[in-house]
Amino acid sequence: MKILSWFLVIAGVCGLIGVRALEGSLFYDPFLDYFHEANKHIEFPVFEWGKLIAGHVFRFILNLLFSCLIIYGLFKNKEWTLQGAVMMIVVFSITFPIYLYCIHNKFEIGYLFSFYMRRFVIQPLIILLIVPMFYYRKQVALKSN
Repeated sequence: MKILSWFLVIAGVCGLIGVRALEGSLFYDPFLDYFHEANKHIEFPVFEWGKLIAGHVFRFILNLLFSCLIIYGLFKNKEWTLQGAVMMIVVFSITFPIYLYCIHNKFEIGYLFSFYMRRFVIQPLIILLIVPMFYYRKQVALKSN
């Protein structure tokens, strides 16, 4: 059973790396080059709202699936995996509209603020909080038994 758990974790990590490595070809995101330049005075890119939203939602779904593989592989608990997925969905549903608002205002709210909102939208950063939280939860449960 340990081999299957490690396989799930490795598959999840490789999936997240693959999403990141292939982001330029898998997803419609004209802001990749904009933020890679690290120059807030670069010309604001032309884009299509529908394709942009669909690309970000597709990327989020892939990140969510791979993150759930990692959580399930580490803790072997379907309830915790579901809770982790719900937490990731809540964070996405908060940060995505804020990021879209930043785009609508052409990042006038602040270049760095927009940059970091984008990070929460396109990267599964919340997994870095969920895994230690569930590990702590597991340790507390083991001590109480």
